[in-house]
Amino acid sequence: MDTGTAKAGNAAAATQKAEDAGEWHESSSLIEGSKYPDDFAHYDYVNPDAPKGGTLNQIAIGSFDSFNPFIVRGTPAAGLATFGGGLLYDTLMDQSPDEPGTAHALIAEAVRYPADFSSVTYRLNPEARWHDGEPVTVEDVIWSFETLTGLHPQWSAYYKNIVSAEKSGDGEVTFTFDQTGNRELPNIVGDLTILPKHWWEGTDADGKKRDITQPTSEVPLGSGPYRIKSYDIGQSITWERVSDYWGLDNPTRVGRYNYGEIRYVYLRDTNAAWEAFKKGGLDDWRLENMSRRWAEGYDFPAVKDGRVIRKTLESGSVQSMQAYVLNNRLEKFQDRRVRKALTLAYNFEEMNRTLFFGLYERMHSYFENSELAAKGLPDERELAYLEPLRGQIPDEVFTEEFALPAYNDPGAARNYLREALGLLKDAGYELRGTTLVNAQTGEPFTIEFLGNDPMDNRTLEPFARQLQRLGIQTEVRIVDTNQYIERMNGFEFEVVGLRYPGQSLSPGNEQRDFWSTTAADAPGSRNYSGIKNPAVDQLIDDIVYAPDRESLVAATRALDRVLLWEYYVVPQWYKSEDWLAYWDKLQMPEKGPAYNGIDPFSWWTKSAEAEKAAAN
Repeated sequence: MDTGTAKAGNAAAATQKAEDAGEWHESSSLIEGSKYPDDFAHYDYVNPDAPKGGTLNQIAIGSFDSFNPFIVRGTPAAGLATFGGGLLYDTLMDQSPDEPGTAHALIAEAVRYPADFSSVTYRLNPEARWHDGEPVTVEDVIWSFETLTGLHPQWSAYYKNIVSAEKSGDGEVTFTFDQTGNRELPNIVGDLTILPKHWWEGTDADGKKRDITQPTSEVPLGSGPYRIKSYDIGQSITWERVSDYWGLDNPTRVGRYNYGEIRYVYLRDTNAAWEAFKKGGLDDWRLENMSRRWAEGYDFPAVKDGRVIRKTLESGSVQSMQAYVLNNRLEKFQDRRVRKALTLAYNFEEMNRTLFFGLYERMHSYFENSELAAKGLPDERELAYLEPLRGQIPDEVFTEEFALPAYNDPGAARNYLREALGLLKDAGYELRGTTLVNAQTGEPFTIEFLGNDPMDNRTLEPFARQLQRLGIQTEVRIVDTNQYIERMNGFEFEVVGLRYPGQSLSPGNEQRDFWSTTAADAPGSRNYSGIKNPAVDQLIDDIVYAPDRESLVAATRALDRVLLWEYYVVPQWYKSEDWLAYWDKLQMPEKGPAYNGIDPFSWWTKSAEAEKAAAN
């Protein structure tokens, strides 16, 4: 069969699948039906009449050298997104900030899929346009899928089970899967960022063919609510609102993306960013993440006279793991006893008391602050996933409730350090004088902690000092942001303190990028700890293929237990509220989105409000 005949056959098959795919809907949800009807006008928390205009000022840390966020190389400019559309691009569907696991029509005006979840078909909105006026086409969608999954491990892992994307009708594209029963796949295909094929396959002003596999300083063509207005490489970038944006009246956009311009200025570190916020004019709002600052730092004049406003907002979202991440690719961390010993040596209570003003809670789960977090002993549903793995996972998973050390009394430190030293000895280390060494080779046990901001010393050094009490030689190394990103992409670190990317209430294919064997050695993946565990791979599949919500929750809790008992990371802390501070130039709706808590794109400026009032 020749290529043309094969393609025709594939297209015909895709067309048949589309015809069997069920009813069209303008929304899709993984948890329950959306609270919004298909013909809703806007999210109920926004001000649909919010004035447009004014400038939002923001700080970015480090620098940037590229406008291509879809490759591992280079540092993309603020406003672009490695995963998702950012300010420049639209996606097929828009993930709702108001409901978990729910997406609404954007570039795709409708979606449908068969009862066995073997494919999904999207019908494109004929009004969707690129900023040059050209329509967004099915060819753009297919090219974007095929290109992005070959560029970055996040995309390839996320869409691992899609075997083809084919035109299946006028303005329709069908994605076919290599399996049935994966409830999440039809929904997450809507997260696909759509790129302009005609632009990327064209030539630049010098007649040179563009190459999406390489960083670029040429301003790209987009379809989203903003375009790049001006920039100074590595220093600043200004985005301008697209006044004739095709999606102005889309329900997901009404009352949002109100700023006339968004300007990012780059500074060297978070301390400089803090000083800029206090001064005003460079950073208009911030979510505070430092307890000492929140407790004592907001006493500058602008707070006292009301020009800077503070709010504490309850967070209903999943709190993803924040931890000292151990690089399990290194031989010294491949023994579970070593990893457990390091966990026992971490004194959270002292840090919370002396550094955090008692404002944090201990992180006990990879899905903290949600029903997905494992509690107590596994129940019958969880055991259905765990029993087949008996002998491959720690026995404690079945017999003990996972608990982290609690340094609540003066003797705790001595007891935990003694237990930790015993584990290290069992793993083949011994104390020679005050130095912990490999009992066979005499090589000292050393750990380098990596950070990218001088403020990181505050949380890295206390743990490093505690480990020195075990005879471990430690060093804290702070590098610039660009070098840090490069080292993290290449997994060139020993221990790093970080918070994993946000988890949703409906976990699925993205878990492969976090924990799977495949992702462990894929540069740029989010499997920072380098987990290579067949049992974890199986539990990820159990999550992906969960037939209903109860099964999904049980499989996720089972994964949570195994990850915790393997001690791949040393859990740190979290807070179940957001600390928001903003200059009074900003106005916002009376309430925020129920799921995300805040939506800065639903805010507007006083200057725009005044201009609107004057015009009326």
